[in-house]
Amino acid sequence: MKEFDFVIKTALKEDIGAGDVTTRFFVPLGTKFCGEMRAKDNGVVCGLGVAKRVFELAAKGSRVTITKKEGARIKKGDVLMKIEGPASILTAERTALNFLQHMSGVATKAALFSSVIKHPRTRIYDTRKTLPGLRAVEKYAVACGGALNHRLGLYDMAMIKDNHVALAGGSPLRLAERIAAMRKAKPGLKIEIETQDLAQVVAFLPLGADVLMLDNMDYAAMKKAIALVRSYKGKKPEIEISGGVDLGRAARYSKLGPDRISVGSITSGAKPLDISFEVNTK
Repeated sequence: MKEFDFVIKTALKEDIGAGDVTTRFFVPLGTKFCGEMRAKDNGVVCGLGVAKRVFELAAKGSRVTITKKEGARIKKGDVLMKIEGPASILTAERTALNFLQHMSGVATKAALFSSVIKHPRTRIYDTRKTLPGLRAVEKYAVACGGALNHRLGLYDMAMIKDNHVALAGGSPLRLAERIAAMRKAKPGLKIEIETQDLAQVVAFLPLGADVLMLDNMDYAAMKKAIALVRSYKGKKPEIEISGGVDLGRAARYSKLGPDRISVGSITSGAKPLDISFEVNTK
């Protein structure tokens, strides 16, 4: 998990600062500890490698044994990880737990949304609604939970939203010109365009976007829009449904057979999975 070293080191610096004063003054030198990370709730575990890396960086000489597979479904009472080492495992404990609890919470929510999908062609996607600085670990957790990642940022996919449409003049002709310029400057870049009603679906479908978003439309309008796209004779974009999607809506919308349903709350509303760290001296 060295690919996450920057964010792990940032978190450790934030927590430890100039040093763990409590452990320094209250734990005798040379004390050896053994501990277990144990699930206190059911869910999907994610972040085991990140937690292990925290101990590698902050508790030199510790030995970590991972006892569950990343992305596995776990039950209350399951032992996820065993740690042996010096007093510094107490220093690393909170940061390791923070990552493991948060990432497992995201993975659990991703798995929950994926489980309600009713159509084989439909997949759940995350969004950019992530905690600042933690996007990489959160999107990794989404994938662990069985959902898919949307764009990573503003740089790897174009999303033409209502403000972009308005500022570009609003007409399909002007949008077509801008899209053509983008294709020329950024060949291979995936382009998505947002639509808010059936009129926009009809107007924007010929623009050749790779993904057509149906944003906050009512069910009847989405059903008609999907039929329009599926029967279109030109380039057929992927269809994405977005906007206030909860579990019930995800299940219902998936019956329409869109390619994507994007859900911001997978990351922005994920509750950390309850995991404890129980430690004893050797």
